[in-house]
Amino acid sequence: MDFIPVNEPLLNGNEKKYLCECIDTGWISSEGPFVKQFEQRMSTTVGRRYGIAVSNGTAALEVAVRALEIGEGDEVIMPAFTIISCAMAVTKAGAVPVLVDSDLATWNMKADEIEAKITPRTRAILIVHLYGLPVDMEPILALAGRYGLKVIEDAAEMHGQTYQGRPCGSFGHISTFSFYPNKHITTGEGGMVVTDDEQLAERCRMLRNLCFRKDVRYVHDEISDNYRFTNLQAAVGLAQLERLDEFVKRKREMGKYYTERLQDVEGLILPMEKTAYADNIYWVYGIVLDKSVHADNRTMQKLLAEEGIGARTFFWCMHEQPAYRKQGLFADETYPNAEYLARKGFYIPSGLALTKEQMDRVVMAVMKIMGNLRK
Repeated sequence: MDFIPVNEPLLNGNEKKYLCECIDTGWISSEGPFVKQFEQRMSTTVGRRYGIAVSNGTAALEVAVRALEIGEGDEVIMPAFTIISCAMAVTKAGAVPVLVDSDLATWNMKADEIEAKITPRTRAILIVHLYGLPVDMEPILALAGRYGLKVIEDAAEMHGQTYQGRPCGSFGHISTFSFYPNKHITTGEGGMVVTDDEQLAERCRMLRNLCFRKDVRYVHDEISDNYRFTNLQAAVGLAQLERLDEFVKRKREMGKYYTERLQDVEGLILPMEKTAYADNIYWVYGIVLDKSVHADNRTMQKLLAEEGIGARTFFWCMHEQPAYRKQGLFADETYPNAEYLARKGFYIPSGLALTKEQMDRVVMAVMKIMGNLRK
């Protein structure tokens, strides 16, 4: 029986055609024409004036934080439950991540906990949309405006998603995307920073490229990394972006099917189909074990693997990361909802190339395992 991977991208559009064009013309580096085309198409899609493609989603966050000149001693409020890239972008800049707990229904950061965390050193709020539903943006944007804070929007998992009809990635001062293979739009690796601010965009371009001075090459007033994005990556991204509406429709159909098949299985908390401000886009199909199930997500991952099914646990909390504990960060902090999601949440195969027959196998495996766990 073939193993069903947790994700398999769909690459049967113009990807090969555009890649062959790169090879035939010799334009494979970051100077190739597909890079600008992809930046323009992506930024337009999410309602932004400028797009700056970078090497990956982590790089996009690092560039965004540095572009806003967040640095030593500054504080950035962000969710406790997210990927470590978000906290890394803050700590690498010398700033301090200040954490808030999660909402158990949407799995996103709790907007009503942010204001209590604001201090005179707070410079920004880093919003991270997780798994399929966006963060409730309206109260956070109002709060940021009231306190004069910058807003960084991590929309890595939200390609094609909207909040109150407006594209995710169009909010705040600066937003970021990832194009890792499990995203709706993939370039293998890759990311992008988008903004409406011309000066911010120019600074991002400089930070992307080792901070070369514009007037003379190989002279640097600042130190930065090489975050460049290749023409080959952009070629794949452009082909993917041509099918974004199709991909979003497909993901929502998959989410609906999984929910219909799994909704009566005891012990499972399935993802919300919608909120007042958005329908779920099902970046992945996440599941949370309820308190009646005496097993954790790692156990589920192992049991599913034995059935030939790939699965991934949810993110681990920032305040429980050993690397940050060693640095003395987040001592004695606790975020109960985030901790619960990190231990009880996992996601099942939900890549765009997944077939109905494979989904049925996944469903049957989940049902079998849950039946055994509840005996």
